[in-house]
Amino acid sequence: MAFGVPHFVLGICGNRFQSPFAKPPGVGESSPVINVVWGFGNLVAGAVLLRFFWPMGWAGWLVVGAGALLLGVMMAGHFGRVRGGR
Repeated sequence: MAFGVPHFVLGICGNRFQSPFAKPPGVGESSPVINVVWGFGNLVAGAVLLRFFWPMGWAGWLVVGAGALLLGVMMAGHFGRVRGGR
């Protein structure tokens, strides 16, 4: 779900952003419409995963939070390098 937010928000703001559908994937920028659709799809997929794999107890939520934080930091590093010159 966390990865759906930047794509969706930047798309509805009318900004281009990297996506798997750009050339080259993850480096080139996709149109705002592609990012809105991709972001919405990520949000739906995350909600479905949480529906079927709801974490039990605080330890499960801790793992979910740690995973989101780790992937977020990794993506921040990637997009920081890609978008650094802008």
